[in-house]
Amino acid sequence: MKHAARLLVFDLDGTLVDSKEDLANAVNVAIESFDLPPLPHALIYSYVGDGASTLIRRALPKEKAGLLPEVLDRFLEYYRRHLLDTTRAYPGVAGALRKWAGIYRMAVLTNKGVAMSREILSGLSLDGFFFEVRGGDSFATKKPDPEGLLQILREAGVEAREAVMIGDSGNDVRAGKAAGAVTCGVTYGLGTSGFAEHPPDFTIDRFPDLFRRIRPAD
Repeated sequence: MKHAARLLVFDLDGTLVDSKEDLANAVNVAIESFDLPPLPHALIYSYVGDGASTLIRRALPKEKAGLLPEVLDRFLEYYRRHLLDTTRAYPGVAGALRKWAGIYRMAVLTNKGVAMSREILSGLSLDGFFFEVRGGDSFATKKPDPEGLLQILREAGVEAREAVMIGDSGNDVRAGKAAGAVTCGVTYGLGTSGFAEHPPDFTIDRFPDLFRRIRPAD
């Protein structure tokens, strides 16, 4: 079955772009600045998805939780200067967006800060495909709260049932379902373990496969 859609709302990290190495490097620079041992990248990857503050909180030993504000500042300072060291769009993303941007309205909703998100999209020449980019600091809440998605739906003038929320984590699925949208989980991202508890309406193994599972709404 193909889902009829007018609006596609994408997560960023783990969905459109592979940013995990730059994030992990920035986390380790930050914690090592406070004489803490570096963490394995695979462990850091498992912490990604709920915004920078939560990422650093998870990376800190419990007995060092009081360092959170300082370590977070160091992380953000470093990461802002290294957003695009290794971060790249996933295979097929640019071509698929270029092909379908005139057919569907598209937006980005991420828990990453909006300024950094826009800089990444611009640096990878992806920014022109989206009528709106909203981040974790754009609203009072982050995903899985549906506030951001509901706002994007209002801006687009699209009913939730004709929108698809596409992401790599349970947060994306929960936000989409709470808003009444169709949900698509990408299996190549970072947070797919969350799909067991919060299964999306359908999954894709490659980004371009999305457009085989949807059709323009009449």
